[in-house]
Amino acid sequence: MSYNPSINASNTIIEANPDCENWIVHNDSQREAYYPKETELPADPYRLYRFLTDLDEILLNIPHDSDRLKAIMPLVRHLLTSSYWLQMEYDQPSPKTGWSVKMLYREPDYPLTVQMVAWQPGGVSTIHNHASWGVVALISGSEKNRFWRRAPTPEFPDRLELVGEQTLQPGAIIGFMPEAIHSIEALGDEPTITFNLYGKTNYKQRYQFDNTNHTAKNF
Repeated sequence: MSYNPSINASNTIIEANPDCENWIVHNDSQREAYYPKETELPADPYRLYRFLTDLDEILLNIPHDSDRLKAIMPLVRHLLTSSYWLQMEYDQPSPKTGWSVKMLYREPDYPLTVQMVAWQPGGVSTIHNHASWGVVALISGSEKNRFWRRAPTPEFPDRLELVGEQTLQPGAIIGFMPEAIHSIEALGDEPTITFNLYGKTNYKQRYQFDNTNHTAKNF
């Protein structure tokens, strides 16, 4: 597994590079490579409680979701590099659903959840948005992300169209804006394990989409 960030001194999102390990998916579901500026990270060991404290500062002081993602993604990589125990903190996928979620942190009335998610090989998610910012880091296995955007017609106001896809390998970190729409497919013959971090969800704006019937419903 590799958790070595690519560095670009400009600290900007640039055109997609297949060798990049950091990605941001915008509200229109277009993805771009992100090269964090080389900055001094917290000293090791970087424990979960310190990560949560740093997140609290980011949430309080950075109001825009895109800027939050840029600040959070390097800390996620640092956490997973420093605290290897997190990479084993997951439940085996359920034979019934094909997936599992282990909650690492959730607090009532606080806009943050931290999860470990496991998918059995071949598992496929619905097409969905999260209605919050989110960061997903691949721990093991691989997954194909398909990215969708709304393409309404008079007959089908919830119609989508595919705008791209990308297979993520261990070490990849991807950040999502709230309106980004995607689906995932777990590849290979071993479970796909991810570290997932989400902000406050606006459930009235969270949808799963049926691209056969061109419908959407809250979930």
